[in-house]
Amino acid sequence: MAHILIVCTANICRSPVGEAVLRDRLIERGLTDWTVSSAGTWAQWKRGASEHSVTLMREQGFDITGHQAQIIGLEHMEQSDLILCMESGHVEALKAEFPAYADKVYYFSEMTGQQYSISDPYGGTLPEYRRMTEELTGIIDGGIDKIIALATENTS
Repeated sequence: MAHILIVCTANICRSPVGEAVLRDRLIERGLTDWTVSSAGTWAQWKRGASEHSVTLMREQGFDITGHQAQIIGLEHMEQSDLILCMESGHVEALKAEFPAYADKVYYFSEMTGQQYSISDPYGGTLPEYRRMTEELTGIIDGGIDKIIALATENTS
């Protein structure tokens, strides 16, 4: 059983979407005992996912209304077998703050053989959130084999 952590800034827009979609794709693969969670590098208080993220996930049949933002900490790093970050700043910050776990930290985009930051739609329009959702879904669908392989390599 692997644990995958998805990281963004406030843990309210991108990472809850990635968490819901990735969990679904792992279940489709029969990996029902795997854990997918999310956290933020700057999640200052517990709050729910953004309204547009909730709306777009509902359109796909996912309910993320129970999501509560949380800031990433040592326990997340210890428990996770794979850590997927939305931006270069997240990757750099986690590798610097938690060097013992740096080998688990990747750009989310690396799962499809690229390395770039995924734009944060915070405060934006529904179409901007839709583009983010489509981008994350594409990365997950195109990179699911790599995600599974990397998480499996690090499973203790």
